[in-house]
Amino acid sequence: MTSAAKITEAQASAGALAGGSPHWTEVGSSAAATHPDLRWYIVHAYLGMEKAVERNIQERIHRAGMQDKFGRILVPTEQVVEMKNGQRKTTERRLFPGYMLVEMVMDDDTWHLVKHTNKVKGFVGGSKNRPPSISDAEVQSIVSHMIEGADKPRHKMELMVGEQVRVKEGPFTDFNGMVEEVNYEKSRVRVSVMIFGRSTPVELEFGQVEKA
Repeated sequence: MTSAAKITEAQASAGALAGGSPHWTEVGSSAAATHPDLRWYIVHAYLGMEKAVERNIQERIHRAGMQDKFGRILVPTEQVVEMKNGQRKTTERRLFPGYMLVEMVMDDDTWHLVKHTNKVKGFVGGSKNRPPSISDAEVQSIVSHMIEGADKPRHKMELMVGEQVRVKEGPFTDFNGMVEEVNYEKSRVRVSVMIFGRSTPVELEFGQVEKA
């Protein structure tokens, strides 16, 4: 199995787990997928504009008729769980804010197309017009992380037993305490707070505390 096929297989697995695509965007032609010089490159975008850059690059590729030199674009994301108003909510978060992966055949024309796309700062690493590619193994590692995240979302707040936190909501607002137990399944934490000079354990939701 070729490296490109392995990544496509990982993509299909991620789609099955997440109920859709793991945020790949197909921007090239079927011929591009078999091009021997097709490689992955890291593109630095303006923070928060990753999806806009993805659309802009796709539009420029089609206007320039360069579909045979581009494969896919990936904005790596992960699923995170947080509690809001007592409700468990799953949201999406960028794995590498401000960065995205573009699969392309690097030459003067493709470099210029991506580099001069609106909201793009440039490529990461290498010389001015010949950035280094990243390996298929590195891309597969990122996809695997996305697969795992789709299957078991991470919690937005990660707490450790013994860690100090501050209560920000509820009857114990502004109390500081120490984490005694963390229940990620229920998004709840047991915190020991000082009440009338005594250490007292209280059960709280993740959304009611913040790291001190």
